Amino acid sequence: MKVIEHIENKNGNTQFSFEILPPLKGRNIQSVFDSIDPLMEFKPPFIDVTYHREEYVYKEMENGLLQKKIVRKRPGTVGICAAIQNKYKVDAIPHVLCGGFTKEDTENFLIDLDFLGIDNVMALRGDAVKSEVYFKPEKDGHCYADGLVKQIIQMNKGKYLDDETVNQSKTNFCVGVAGYPEKHMEAPSLRSDIAYLKKKIEKGASYIVTQLFFDNAKFFEFVAACRKSGITVPIIPGLKPISTKKQLSILPHRFHVDLPEALTNEVAKCKDNKAVRQVGIEWCIAQSKELIKSETPFLHYYSMGKSDNIRQIASNLF
Repeated sequence: MKVIEHIENKNGNTQFSFEILPPLKGRNIQSVFDSIDPLMEFKPPFIDVTYHREEYVYKEMENGLLQKKIVRKRPGTVGICAAIQNKYKVDAIPHVLCGGFTKEDTENFLIDLDFLGIDNVMALRGDAVKSEVYFKPEKDGHCYADGLVKQIIQMNKGKYLDDETVNQSKTNFCVGVAGYPEKHMEAPSLRSDIAYLKKKIEKGASYIVTQLFFDNAKFFEFVAACRKSGITVPIIPGLKPISTKKQLSILPHRFHVDLPEALTNEVAKCKDNKAVRQVGIEWCIAQSKELIKSETPFLHYYSMGKSDNIRQIASNLF
């Protein structure tokens, strides 16, 4: 079932969903199941699976030259999504990136998903790899997510890159895109960021999932600004509980979000990360309750492969 259909069928109740990371190389599918199993009692209609680009290292050879070597640290998102749908009978939503993909790579990726009966995708530009200061698209790849959305929708119409392809079958993807309540780090302003988000919707995206945030006021302001700009699709808030003191500096740097002073003060009082984790759970529960009152269709949690604190939050809400 498509995400937009899950939203339409929610019967007035806010639903639960979450996102997982593929495991590190060397771990098997059971490690994925172990992180999902504790959360299935809350009946998530779908589970997002992130995609991680191949990374490169340069090794010096005996002649002094450098050899470029691909290091793939996490297994394939497609296979994990297929395994999730087969085991749990819920929709798995793979992330599809601009970064690291040519348009032909994207088409082949989507063909594989279509063969497997996966009909939801999350279309993202993706971040720069560690060796880049700024994001660089592949040659003949998409520079921005609106182009990626357009390609997906073209395939939904039976239009492939090769016009001579015989008997092109139409895919049936529901496309989600990302939104940033505190703006994307590369956008000059929130207003311009929302204008760019609107382009993704105009190209055919059906819903928005936001970057994590810790201040609900910023989410509500973001939704109001989107509606004012003419964006009418559902907007799903993305949440992550803070769990360590180190995240006070990591999260603002990595995700370009502000942490409310009340939250940072409570974390600063904590003697250890066990106490921090409890503060994070309580803060996220309070956020979630306020968002449920606002009749948001879903609450989407970034588990980062760890489900214990998400389970505690969900058990208080769903």
